[in-house]
Amino acid sequence: MERAKEARLRELVARLNQYAYEYYTLDIPRVSDAEYDRLYDELRTLEQETGLVLPDSPTQRVGDVILTKFKKHTHKAKLWSLDKAQSYGELMAWEQRLLRAREEYNANLGTSSALPPLAYVVTLKFDGLTVNLTYDQGLLVQAATRGTGEIGEEILAQVKTIKGIPLRISEISLLEIRGEALMTKQAFAAYNTTAAVPLKNLRNAAAGALRNLDVRETARRKLLAYFYDIGYREGLDFTNYSEMLSFLEEQGLPVHPYHVRCTGMAEVKVEIEKIAQRRDTLDFEIDGVVIAVEDLRTREMLGYTIKFPRWAIAYKFEAKDEVTTLWDVEWNVGRTGKVTPTALLEPVEIGGVTIRRATLNNVDDIERKGVKKGCQVFIRRSNDVIPEITGVVEDSLGKVEEIEPPKECPACGAKLVRDGVHFFCENSLSCKPQLVKSLVHFASREALNIEGFSEKTAEQLFEKLEIREISDLYKLTKEDLLGLEKFKEKKTENLLRAIEKSKVCTLEAFIYALGIPNVGKKTAIDLARVFKSLGVLKQASRERLIAIPEIGDIIADSIVSFFADEKIERSIEKLVEAGVNPLVQSEGVQANPFSGKTVVVTGTLQKYTRSAIEKHLADLGANVSSSVGKNTDYVLVGENPGSKLKKAQAIIEQGGTNLRILTEDEFEELAVM
Repeated sequence: MERAKEARLRELVARLNQYAYEYYTLDIPRVSDAEYDRLYDELRTLEQETGLVLPDSPTQRVGDVILTKFKKHTHKAKLWSLDKAQSYGELMAWEQRLLRAREEYNANLGTSSALPPLAYVVTLKFDGLTVNLTYDQGLLVQAATRGTGEIGEEILAQVKTIKGIPLRISEISLLEIRGEALMTKQAFAAYNTTAAVPLKNLRNAAAGALRNLDVRETARRKLLAYFYDIGYREGLDFTNYSEMLSFLEEQGLPVHPYHVRCTGMAEVKVEIEKIAQRRDTLDFEIDGVVIAVEDLRTREMLGYTIKFPRWAIAYKFEAKDEVTTLWDVEWNVGRTGKVTPTALLEPVEIGGVTIRRATLNNVDDIERKGVKKGCQVFIRRSNDVIPEITGVVEDSLGKVEEIEPPKECPACGAKLVRDGVHFFCENSLSCKPQLVKSLVHFASREALNIEGFSEKTAEQLFEKLEIREISDLYKLTKEDLLGLEKFKEKKTENLLRAIEKSKVCTLEAFIYALGIPNVGKKTAIDLARVFKSLGVLKQASRERLIAIPEIGDIIADSIVSFFADEKIERSIEKLVEAGVNPLVQSEGVQANPFSGKTVVVTGTLQKYTRSAIEKHLADLGANVSSSVGKNTDYVLVGENPGSKLKKAQAIIEQGGTNLRILTEDEFEELAVM
């Protein structure tokens, strides 16, 4: 009898999951709601009688729990952001970069391993919340938010309330499958008819549902999801993106039916126009389309920047404008002394967000747009994030007041100096916003990483201890800090210890901490790698700087001008005199086979994490690259290496004798780890 009940239970789980797939994913229901409910009730009864609950049982979708906290989840493969384009010109420029890279690759390898002509797959850019599913042995074992791209938050209980997501698939490999969770316009309207606090917009509604510890609330919002990528896969190989999407569909995952293959930007443009016209007819929000290279070998060759894959781009639709009144303009001082205007607006709601301030870049921007105090202006949330004024309502220019730029610094009263379209306060020593922001930047995690240092602390150092130089940080005493607000014994000791610890830092961290205009973390790393010491960098010519990949005219000019400033030169000298010692890279690198070499790491390493290996290679003086090419010296291979290994083997077969393929053991022997 028990065996018969178990068999019936398993049959019901399979049937109900199939019915759910047909209803939620295929939109072709095969049974009535009443029949589904009858079978569901029978299943629950059998589960209670037998004590057997299968992990993929539909009863496990019920959102009736309240969690205590979110747990962190480390993704097996990084979730990248996408570069953005808002014009066809930007798309054409992107395609030209791809064409040049493909031609160079094919010229080096010959026809036998040549990459195919470029083709793209165009998909919708969903405006929801990214979810990353983990399937192991066919079962959905974890789900997480995107988070930082490397670490997200576990939301398995919340994701299980989305009926279209299968709890079991037929593929038994370990997979991470990426998609977007959305709330439909229909579900949004239905929810708001009874909600005590109505939802403001679809995107926030979906994000709020999945990041809600009350899973009952998640279930009430009736989310759906679409999936479009496999970030991590063991033992699975695809030739192109269309194969990957077909695989997801075969596994029962909801894949939106719109994914169109195009052979060039002319075809892509046609598809963009089609989607733009259909955008308002969809039952969920999109904010553009995604254009991704079809061939996966080509993707491997193109690789990644520090932020984006080079093989995909998002075309963003223009945001809709709203009209409001510009009440006043506020002038603010930045870290470099630049004084910039911000428009203060009559509050207006755009996409569920209340906008009270908008960017006005400079006086030229004000004059060009013709904005005045008291006039009505068009507001747009550029890229759905930064509000900006796009123009003026012409018939609103009656009783208005001209916007006059300040003659004195709004923070310290010093006379402003105009440089082109910008105004600057040159009182860097006594202008509070400048020094406070410079101190906070200098102490930030990616700079000298002074733990426990906050903006509030920086303000107190300026106001109460009259600190006027960054180097004064290293003169602080215990007695100084104990006199500040909220500074007790332990906090004081911790901060002094962190300041002392920051004296020994990497060269790239020190370069970034200096706050050179237009120099971010990635550029600081490149500068440290190329010049090896601060002294050499300070003497670098504009031509030498431009020769570094991804450093153009603007960044090069910023660096040259920065180090030519006598006040900056003296400030750096004071830091060195205070004991700050940016490590010269060449001094810490002993002679080894990897110094000055280009190394590519591919596959899953068994003994080390990817970040640990890449850091060790950098410490050895190697250049870690994301793609294999004619200048690659070593390819370190783990398990399931994919096309990078094949590419390296092809280069060796065609006479690339300088390239060497290493196992982990061989790497350890050479690197002496």
